[in-house]
Amino acid sequence: MRFNHCFKLALVPVLASALIGAAHAQSNEKNLTLPLNPADFQAWRMPAHVPHPADNEPTPVRVELGKMLFFDSRLSRDGTVSCASCHNPMYGWSDGQPTARGFHGIVLGRASPSVYNTAYNTIQMWDGRAKTLEDQAMGPLKESKEMYADFERLFAWLNGNAGYRQAFERAYPGEGVNEKTASKAIASFERTIAGGDSRFDRWLAGDGAALTLQEQRGFVVFLSKDKGNCAACHTAPNFTDNGFHNVGLTSYGAANPDLGRYNQRALPALKGAFKTPSLRNIEATAPYFHDGSAATLMQVVEHYERGGDVKTNLSPDMKQLALTKQDKDDLVAFMQALTAPSKLFVLPELPR
Repeated sequence: MRFNHCFKLALVPVLASALIGAAHAQSNEKNLTLPLNPADFQAWRMPAHVPHPADNEPTPVRVELGKMLFFDSRLSRDGTVSCASCHNPMYGWSDGQPTARGFHGIVLGRASPSVYNTAYNTIQMWDGRAKTLEDQAMGPLKESKEMYADFERLFAWLNGNAGYRQAFERAYPGEGVNEKTASKAIASFERTIAGGDSRFDRWLAGDGAALTLQEQRGFVVFLSKDKGNCAACHTAPNFTDNGFHNVGLTSYGAANPDLGRYNQRALPALKGAFKTPSLRNIEATAPYFHDGSAATLMQVVEHYERGGDVKTNLSPDMKQLALTKQDKDDLVAFMQALTAPSKLFVLPELPR
């Protein structure tokens, strides 16, 4: 595929994010004496407001409609699968399985990514085939291996259901019950699945006791270019550069591997490259990687310590690391401190 002007423009926010993150990491290299001073790391604080498009402010009635749609299995073709089947609040808004299960229980090739903090992403899904939450909302419903919705029947049913029809009218007056308004509602709900209230965030806010010295040492390993170098891709503040990298997973060595981003942008460097996931709430979303091949955070760290397993088309950010056992233990401890405390979640009452 020709590297055209439009693609260059599409890369600008991704590259800018990576450069900004690298700059933060480099500046923080000067302030890595323990105990760390939270004031030196304010670039990692989450924004006070969740971004949203001008035409889809997440009002309470829009969020409530989106919540109903998200948890309603009647949207799927056979009435057994909902968005929440793969994005369950009990599993950090993922599903706790190595790879997702779809229509009639079919085993899919990729893990269910958590939707926690996806509102801050500049591009969505493992391969980046959707730009916004609105763009991605109907994707699983249309996919024959996922929810496989019959759209003609689905929207006829939604229009004929008094509860849903009234909810759509309250949320989007005069816009009707259709793909666009359903997408906007689901995206509005997903924007509420966000936060920055982990112990790391409390430490950034000035509570010096919120992180132990071991966790602070882990943050040093995370930032240091001579140690973990994790901040090269997991940039501030949401621990992702919104970019795509081949990290040398064993599955890429299969006869017909999943090519990831390359299927969307056919550039050789993108073969086997997948989106950098956020590390926020990471302890709640095992297993890890797009193929679910790491059961624990320590297995993730040890994969990076090896510099990946399949070296073909490896991201230039991947390199073998020289980490001690203490470094690895500290790094895992730090990542565990990125997980927010569990909160009570109330399921919606669905229209009948």
